[in-house]
Amino acid sequence: MTLTDTFGRIHNYLRISLTDNCNLRCFYCMPEEEYSFTPNNKLMQVDEIEQLARLFVDQGISKIRLTGGEPLVRKDAANIIARLSKLPVELHMTTNGIRINDMLPELVDAKFKSINISLDTLQPGRFFQITRRDYFDRVRANIDLLLEHGIHTKINMVVMKGINDDEILDFVAWTARKPIEIRFIEFMPFSGNKWSSNQVYTQADILATIQRSYPIEPIPTGPHDTAKAFSIAGHVGRIAIISTMTAPFCAGCNRIRLTADGKLKNCLFSSSETDLLKALRAGDDVLPLIQATISAKAKELGGQLTTDFEHIDTDFLKNRSMITIGG
Repeated sequence: MTLTDTFGRIHNYLRISLTDNCNLRCFYCMPEEEYSFTPNNKLMQVDEIEQLARLFVDQGISKIRLTGGEPLVRKDAANIIARLSKLPVELHMTTNGIRINDMLPELVDAKFKSINISLDTLQPGRFFQITRRDYFDRVRANIDLLLEHGIHTKINMVVMKGINDDEILDFVAWTARKPIEIRFIEFMPFSGNKWSSNQVYTQADILATIQRSYPIEPIPTGPHDTAKAFSIAGHVGRIAIISTMTAPFCAGCNRIRLTADGKLKNCLFSSSETDLLKALRAGDDVLPLIQATISAKAKELGGQLTTDFEHIDTDFLKNRSMITIGG
């Protein structure tokens, strides 16, 4: 069985958000300090996550990524990881890295294919300004911890003009000595994150900045890859760019998202979502809901955005905040 939309795209990659809770307060993801997290009884429970994951695997899902909020702040995260690690899938995770040291044995046992760390600055003071929390040293130490244990590690850096674009070359220099992949991400609009087009540092901007100091060579990528990867001679790591705003990769999209409260989104930017958790708890057949959601997927960018990002009016976007969708 496969989950195929009306454009012939086969979906074999499921992103599962475990919680909308987080131990950071990054303004572009969770803008309000006083934030009402989803009550526990409205979140998918461990058995429900496993049940839905198994159903998706039966429909051809071969890759699962755990996200949040911050997935590792869930008290039962270890149990969830242990159960999902027994499924015949590649297991990945996106995390802010704060609890890596606390969860390292569980992460090693689960044999994660890769772990992405969200880190937008290499400056402790700026880290505090962006995240409103003082965890920089712990995150850096935990990245080293992952590398020491041979876990493939990627760094997600959201590049924002006038905020951290002056650090691009510092991140590139990091790849000279560490086997990491730095993924530069164009700033994207979500509900409440005060996005404006003049903050977008584009793929072209990023490449121009890097190429003034480094010769880079493109690395061949697969049809479903969101990141355009590049190598630098003499560097043990590599860089990549996720150009959602200026050069989207919707034609090869194979991803769907399950929010922490059990809603299925067929695109990061989709305005609609399907309540699988409600149906599951009612004893209804969930599979037709999944299939209908995939069939309704828009051709690109959720049917809401265009690559003419300078004229996007965020007042008309219908979507959640990033933290409630899942990173």
